[in-house]
Amino acid sequence: MKNGVYSLLKARFLVNEDAVKNWRFIVFIILLAILMIANTQRFEQKVFKIAELTNKAKELRSEFVDRRSELMKLKMESTVSEKMIEKEIFPSTVPPVKIKVKAEKAKGFLEKLWQ
Repeated sequence: MKNGVYSLLKARFLVNEDAVKNWRFIVFIILLAILMIANTQRFEQKVFKIAELTNKAKELRSEFVDRRSELMKLKMESTVSEKMIEKEIFPSTVPPVKIKVKAEKAKGFLEKLWQ
């Protein structure tokens, strides 16, 4: 056991005759580690991007609600009448009257000629 630990510390497994197998395995493990690190990095970037977009969506939603409430306030009759009074345009005291238009009968060819 002492000889085994000593040879491991001296790294004799890397310089023996069958060291090519060991080097291939070590390179394979290193490539897997690099691949795993890169994959984790991409995953974390996507998580941060999703969090950022979620916050932006919440912010835009709240801004939309704000704008909609402002629009509803501006569309109220009292607000519109106040704005018109500033421009000296006053609301009508006479209620609106519905205008009815009667459709004319289609005239024939001869009636159009004699007109």
